[in-house]
Amino acid sequence: MTYSYVTIGGPRGDLPEGFTDRCRRFLDYFEPKIDEYNTLLSFNHIFIKRTAGIGVISAEDAVRWGLSGPCLRGSGVKWDLRRSAPYDLYDRFDFEVPVGVDGGHDDIPRDVVVGDSWSRYFVRMLEMRQSARIIRQALDQIPDGEFRAKVPRTLKLPPGEIYHEIEGARGQLGFYIVTDGQTIPYRVKIRGPSFCNLSILHHVCRNVLLADVPAIVGSIDIVMGEVDR
Repeated sequence: MTYSYVTIGGPRGDLPEGFTDRCRRFLDYFEPKIDEYNTLLSFNHIFIKRTAGIGVISAEDAVRWGLSGPCLRGSGVKWDLRRSAPYDLYDRFDFEVPVGVDGGHDDIPRDVVVGDSWSRYFVRMLEMRQSARIIRQALDQIPDGEFRAKVPRTLKLPPGEIYHEIEGARGQLGFYIVTDGQTIPYRVKIRGPSFCNLSILHHVCRNVLLADVPAIVGSIDIVMGEVDR
């Protein structure tokens, strides 16, 4: 999980021989599986009963508590940094930003409420299709030439401060760096999405059944190692 493949200046190595063809074959295999997963779980009436209308987070509360990623979009807020504030090559790609809606989907009962545990789950299912869509476009646009820029062994950062964030799997991941012109930053602060997403837990779990808590926590999809950072 921590190979540090992407470094300052680019990746540590070029793509392996035949990678793009293998990746396309995997996408051909994976995308039809999403329908299978939906049939097995997403539209399963038992699963819907345990998640629909459970742990509802309104759009106002989602914004007020600083939620991001699928937790924010599950509440109906169409905000994705890749679309709202494009970086890297995302302005070149054609993709949609799924959000939660009342009723959820034509194939399921209308007891799904925007912002509930089912909506947060299903936004992620829809995002898998969009991820595959983005990857296909990225594969078609890989340029020829060097895969990494030439950078000095020791980087001396110019004095100043910068904050940059990206759209991670669980929400907005940001890095705030303060430097004083030395090789080591004076200060580094990482803004992980799980910490902010977790902060709403005590609010959304008020007056719910104890048996509903696992569904709510699972739909928020936190990583405790990130929270503890």
